[in-house]
Amino acid sequence: MLGGIVYTIIIGAVIGVLARFFKPGADPMGWILTILLGIAGAYIGSLLYAGGGLIGLIVSVICAIVLLFLYEIIRAKASSK
Repeated sequence: MLGGIVYTIIIGAVIGVLARFFKPGADPMGWILTILLGIAGAYIGSLLYAGGGLIGLIVSVICAIVLLFLYEIIRAKASSK
């Protein structure tokens, strides 16, 4: 159980960092939010492509990038109010 949680956090961190690396522009978010973004991207990616492997990683990173764009849109709307 604990090993699965640690594994999820590590994979989420890797996917979140990769998403932030590939997406252009500055992203002023902390490590916790990066990990959560990566975990959510991995989860959505696993729903879209259940095969795993390299293609699964690529799909997860793309999903995390999309989530990062959505996060920026929501944050921009919240700060403009």
